[in-house]
This record gives sequence, C-alpha cells and structure tokens, in this order.
Amino acid sequence: MTFKEDPRAIRTQEMLKEALLTLLQEGHSLHQISIQTLTQKAKLNRTTFYLHYQNINELKEHLINDILQALTDKIEALNSIFDRNRKEHLIQLLDYLVEQRNSILALVQFEQVEQHLLLLMKDLIVNRRSQSKNIGRKIIVDPDIKTASIVGIIMWWLKDGLHLDSAYIAEQINLMYRS
Repeated sequence: MTFKEDPRAIRTQEMLKEALLTLLQEGHSLHQISIQTLTQKAKLNRTTFYLHYQNINELKEHLINDILQALTDKIEALNSIFDRNRKEHLIQLLDYLVEQRNSILALVQFEQVEQHLLLLMKDLIVNRRSQSKNIGRKIIVDPDIKTASIVGIIMWWLKDGLHLDSAYIAEQINLMYRS
C-alpha cells in the first residue's frame, strides 16, 4: 500500500515554507524568527506548526532541500545536452535563477546552498570536459577555479548585475570559459 500525503498537510507545509522564506527575504536572520512570528506570517497557529515540524531549523532544512532539488534538476538537465544549443540552455538556466533570485539570495546565507551550487556546477564542468571532442587538449583551468568563477559571476549578477540580461551573461561565460 502506498502512502499518499494529505493535500491539506502539503498546503500547510508550503504556507510555512513561504512564510519562512518571506521573513528571510525581509532581512530577518534565522535566529531572530520565532515560531509565533512565523505562524502569524503564515496565518496559522503554533499547534499547526508543531504538527509538521519540530523546530524552525527543520522547516529551514525542508525549504532548502526543495529549492536545491529544483536547482539540481535544472543543472543536471544540462549534463545531458551536448549539442550546439548549449548557450540557449545556459540562458534558460540563468532565466530560472533570475525567477528564483529572491529565494536564492535569502537562502545563500546558509553555507550549504552555495556549496551545493558549487558542487552542481563542478559536476557540470567535469562532465562536459569528459564528453568534449577535444579529449587530447590540455586542460588549462582547474575545474574548482572555473566553478568558483562561474558561480561568482552568477551570484554577482543576481545581486548587482540584473541590468544585464541572461543572454549577455551566458555569452560572457561562454567567452571566458570555452571548454
């Protein structure tokens, strides 16, 4: 017999995650957020919170896992693409990151978010290099350095560079890091 979660429970969990994300986006640090503040923001009561989570850290972990899973799915999809449309797929990833900008910037304060992004991008770079037609070519830039550079560019862009569109950023990344 398979277990199917109650849609009301799923909706309540989403309301709590959204409330936490909103509070983080408003500039509250995690240790400043009380269960009372969180449940008021979600328009729920404290008892409802404790039916789903033991504490705010557990809620934070679920929120981060949801966002990281979506990000993982997007970046891993790029691993299977080895055609001439790489730039288009990079633009789609960058567009997705812009859509998720507020969430990413609110959660980047938690080290695991940036570490996860670094690991995903490094896997993408290493995979692309292993699939490259230039197998015999000498690798000049270490994957860790290349990864840190790309993630740094993306984070700068999300924080301060949105006056530049995703196509421009994709072109700059392609020019800097052809491999």
